[in-house]
Order: sequence, then structure tokens, then C-alpha cells
Amino acid sequence: MLITLAAWLQSLSPEFGFFRVFQYLTFRAVMAALTALTIGLAAGPWVIRRLTELKIGQPIRGYGMESHLNKSGTPTMGGVLILLSIAISTLLWFDWSNRFVWIVLIVTLGFGAIGWVDDWRKVVSKDPEGMRSREKYFWQSVIGLTAALYLVFSISESNNLRVLELFSTWVKSGFDVDLPPKADLMVPFFKEISYPLGVFGFVILTYLVIVGSSNAVNLTDGLDGLAIMPVVMVGSALGVFAYVTGSSVFSKYLLLPYIPGAGELLIFCAAMAGAGLAFLWFNTHPAQVFMGDVGALALGGALGTIAVIVRQEIVLAIMGGIFVVEALSVMAQVSYFKYTKRKYGEGRRILKMAPLHHHFEKSGWRETQVVVRFWIITMLLCLVGLSTLKLR
Repeated sequence: MLITLAAWLQSLSPEFGFFRVFQYLTFRAVMAALTALTIGLAAGPWVIRRLTELKIGQPIRGYGMESHLNKSGTPTMGGVLILLSIAISTLLWFDWSNRFVWIVLIVTLGFGAIGWVDDWRKVVSKDPEGMRSREKYFWQSVIGLTAALYLVFSISESNNLRVLELFSTWVKSGFDVDLPPKADLMVPFFKEISYPLGVFGFVILTYLVIVGSSNAVNLTDGLDGLAIMPVVMVGSALGVFAYVTGSSVFSKYLLLPYIPGAGELLIFCAAMAGAGLAFLWFNTHPAQVFMGDVGALALGGALGTIAVIVRQEIVLAIMGGIFVVEALSVMAQVSYFKYTKRKYGEGRRILKMAPLHHHFEKSGWRETQVVVRFWIITMLLCLVGLSTLKLR
């Protein structure tokens, strides 16, 4: 919005020439981060007070960690603060004609709405399980598949009119049309290795990345500050990929696909980083507020959508290795428990407790040790992911 206002002021008089700085993507990204950070820090105390007054406290599962029982009643649904900071800052600083930022915003707020309903049921109905898995996955699938169907053609073309033309061509051809190379699955660390996905392959992969990322971040959000800092780091790294992918010069030099308009995603990534740091101010141990599913599902969906647009799905799995391992730990624990219960009549466990961060707590690590060590691992993984820009 502000970029349009700045352009209008410049057209009125040469005296407003200094507003040309609003045309620079990097300047707007810095301002988006500062705006989101300021909104989050300023509104945080008020949001926490309101959540406390509404008695929106976090219920603790009876089978959870005993050391977490003292957290019962801590305000949850603090992800609302993150989403408001991101949305306001992004709307102020990005180019409203950019279709990629809009789709990321829609996915983010859509998953946030699912998380809101889930959290509300936990709080109002006093049900620690919240929304049932089948219902949650249904709505996640609706949003994920809708985004995937749009992105498969949006990434392949330069504007929405051509997107409609490509979609029409795909339907008329009997759902058989070749996508350009930039829609292929890219393999990091290799210059010319990529795999054509086709429309259906792209849609399936995108759906898995978006929904999988959303749930992986949600599973990771179990300790004070554990999920939000990796989200900030991975989101910031994806912002670098967005900037490079959206530049015809840098993308050509680094042998990455050039996707016009993708660079504007740097604004969203910067806003997410600023909002995340502001939330961490209140979420650090001992937490004054939890983000809840409204924040975790939304942020995970945002990371997955951005990774798809900049064609870095595999790199997202590398940089978000903590999220991946946390999700796999739950899948392995549940699968092994069900298998051994059928075979031996008694369920057995691989880990002392899932997700993985609870296993380390059960092993004697303090909560702050788990959190900071997972941050360090994520930082290293993000550096590995960023190294793929040049090591090809």
C-alpha cells in the first residue's frame, strides 16, 4: 500500500523525490520487519491481558510431562498476535499487485483460522484434543489443494491472465500439458538435475509440502520458544531464496529458475521474522503466552507455500530439519506402538515420549537446554541450505 502512495506523491511534485526509496525491495523488507516487530512488542502486553481476562488458558494433557503442569492456565492462542503483526506489516509494505504474496497470505490466514477453531474448542470445551484429526486434515487439505492448483499454473506463467490461459489449455488437452522447467523438482547441490513433475505431480507435492510443514511446526510447538525461533530462521533463509529467484540477474548467475514476482515474498518473510522475534519476547522461558495452533499451523503453512513458490522444497526439508524430525518421531512412535500392540498384545515405544523434544526432557535435559540446542541445530541447517545457492 505504501509503495503506491509513495509513487502517487512523487507524481505530484519533484519535492517528494525521496519517496523513490520505497521502490527498493530491500528497504521495504527492513521496514516490514521493523513494523511487525514494533506492532508485536507494543500489542503483546494488551493481547496477553485480554487472553487472560477471557480465561483462554492452555490445558495440559494428563499424560504430558509432569514438569509442564505448572504451565496450565498460561494464555494460549497468542499466535493471533503473530498473524496480526504479519498481516498489517505485509499489507503496508508489499506491492498489492503481486499475486504470490496474496496466495501466501491467504494460506497463512486460512491455516490460522483452522488453528483458531482448534484452540477455541480446547479452551471453551475444555478438551485437550481440540479439533479431531479427520476434520482438521480435511480443512487443511481444502486449503492446501486449492493453493497447489493455483501455484502449478501461477509459477509457470507471468500473470493471472496467462495462468487462466494455461489452465484452459490443460483442460482442453485432456489434462495433459507440459510445464516449463522452472516447475520441476530441483535437487540441491546439483546444477542440472531436476525432475519433471507434471501438473498432478506438482499438485501432490505442493499439497504434501504445505500440509506437512503446517503439522510439523505444530508438533514442534511444545516448549517455550522452541518453534518460533526456527520459524524465524527458516523463514529468513527462504526470504533470501525469494529475493534471488525473483531477480533475473541473480537467478541466472546462481543457476536458479527465474520466477517474476517471487522477490516480493521477501516482504512477507521479513514481516514473519519481525513478528516472530516480537512473540519470542513474551514466549521465552518461562512463557507468558503460547502461540497455540492458530500460530503454529499458520506459520508452517506459510513456510511450505513460500518454499514451493521459490522451488526449494527439498531445501526446506533440510533447513527445517528439526520440524521434519519432530514429525517423524511422532509417526514412528505411533506406528511402532500400534504394531507391537497388535503383535504382542502390549504397545511398546521407541522413544520415552513423543515428540522428540519430550524424549530429551525425559532423558534429563532441562527445557531451556532442549530449546537452545534445537535453535543451534536449526541455525546450522539454515547455513547448509543457504550454501546450496552457490555450491551447485
